[in-house]
Amino acid sequence: MTDKFSPKTIATVLGAILLINYFIGVYWSFEPNQIDIKQEAIADAQKEQVKLVVGYTTTTSLIRVAETLLNKPGGYLANDAMPPSVFLDNIPSWEFGVLEMVRDMSLVMRQEFSRSQSQSTENPYLQKAQPRFNIDHRSWAFPSAESEYGKAIKELYLYRKALADNRTPSAQFYARADNLRDWLKEVEKRLGSYSQRLSASVGRDQLNIDLAGDSVAQQSTYGEPSMQVKTSWWKIDDVFYEARGASWALLHFLKAIEVDFNDVLEKKNAKVSVQQIIRELEASQQPVWSPMILNGDGFGMLANHSLVMANYISRANAALIDLNTLLSQG
Repeated sequence: MTDKFSPKTIATVLGAILLINYFIGVYWSFEPNQIDIKQEAIADAQKEQVKLVVGYTTTTSLIRVAETLLNKPGGYLANDAMPPSVFLDNIPSWEFGVLEMVRDMSLVMRQEFSRSQSQSTENPYLQKAQPRFNIDHRSWAFPSAESEYGKAIKELYLYRKALADNRTPSAQFYARADNLRDWLKEVEKRLGSYSQRLSASVGRDQLNIDLAGDSVAQQSTYGEPSMQVKTSWWKIDDVFYEARGASWALLHFLKAIEVDFNDVLEKKNAKVSVQQIIRELEASQQPVWSPMILNGDGFGMLANHSLVMANYISRANAALIDLNTLLSQG
């Protein structure tokens, strides 16, 4: 009996368990591949035997991106309390970046894309779906994040079905320039934040420009004229993967927007601007060959992955601002 539980046997079993958990963790940490949203929408429309109406592709993109959070290898990991996922931080950060973009898109769909004007009523399916995406992403019970996201996805399916049904004219998707600009404004803020956080991987002095452009502007409390901005060494990889997740989700949303807002973009001669943004975001999804996120300084020996990602996101954000300007012109 004692031979069966010798120190050597126990060490072997523990080593095997750790090795298995390690390889499972590595597998679960692989980022999902890109989805061909246009083909997914066409396939779903054919399966449901409905016409590919305006808004169908954008709704499909939101559904597929949200489903990826739940159905990728390992499922949704951010709220797991058991190994090996409890020891992972890169892919949960990636999930949160995706979730932030999902939240922004679902809110704009509820308040803007599905409504003809400010006094119009909200779509009941989107009214139920959007709040469910706002549950704490680390909630694991009563209710769990996965269950709430799953319920939200079901409501999105119902909204998409109603869009393609001529018998439910109350379900609409309005592809207008002003609606699109409302969403782009939210994306600009999100990308601007990621760009700043990524750039802060190396400490730098930053001047306070919070009140720039308005001589009588005020703020609640005193702000230093300059400050040292630096992301903690322990958070650099988290910020990097959160930005990658957000870029991944945004890439799919923009490909859907290119389809549903095609006439608007062509009229404004802005389609090439969307395509340029998509290219920048695709570049941000290149494989990371390094086993860890490096934080090289300036033009030193080692790479700084955060600054490379910040470059792609900044370029995409600049193109977004130009696109918004084009859409605002008559």
